Amino acid sequence: LFGHEKGSFTGASSMRKGRFEQCDGGTLFLDEIGDMPIQTQSKILRTLQSGEFSRVGGNENLRSDIRILAATNKDLELCIKEGLFREDLFYRLNVVRLHIPPLRQRHEDIQPLAEFFLKRNSDQKKAPKLRLSYEALRLLESYNWPGNVRELENKIYRASILATADVLLPKNIP
Repeated sequence: LFGHEKGSFTGASSMRKGRFEQCDGGTLFLDEIGDMPIQTQSKILRTLQSGEFSRVGGNENLRSDIRILAATNKDLELCIKEGLFREDLFYRLNVVRLHIPPLRQRHEDIQPLAEFFLKRNSDQKKAPKLRLSYEALRLLESYNWPGNVRELENKIYRASILATADVLLPKNIP
C-alpha cells in the first residue's frame, strides 16, 4: 500500500511506489478490508487523516489525495465490538454505505451473471459460444450460493470447460 525504498528489506532491489502513491488524484479500492490486520488499519487511518505517508524504509513524507472505496463481507460493527476493526477507521470510511445482498437473496441476478460469465469465457478463451438450457438455469436458481458470485463464476467456468455441446445442461454443472 505504501511502497518501499531500495534496500529497505531483503529483496528490495529497487524503489517501488505503493498504491497510495500510484492512485494520487484517483480512487483506491480496498477489498476485504474487514480482514485487514489492526496494524495496517492504523497506518491507513493515519494516511487518510493527514494525506501523508512514507514508503517502507523511507524518511520522506509523501502526500496523496485519493478517494477510498472499501468492501467487505464482514459485519464491521461486530468486528469493532470484538476488537478486530478500528472504530475510528470505520467512521472515516463509512461516508456512503452500499449494502449488496448475497446472490442467494438475488435470484433474479443469476441468469444475467451466468450469461455474462459464459460470454466472457468464450471471448477470453476463444472457446465456442455456449448458452444455458432452461433446466440448467433452474438448477442454478435453486442453489443457495454460499460462495456468492465468485462461486457462480467458477461453476460456469468449469461447466463451460466440460461442455460437449453448445448448450449447458444440468449434467454439466457441478
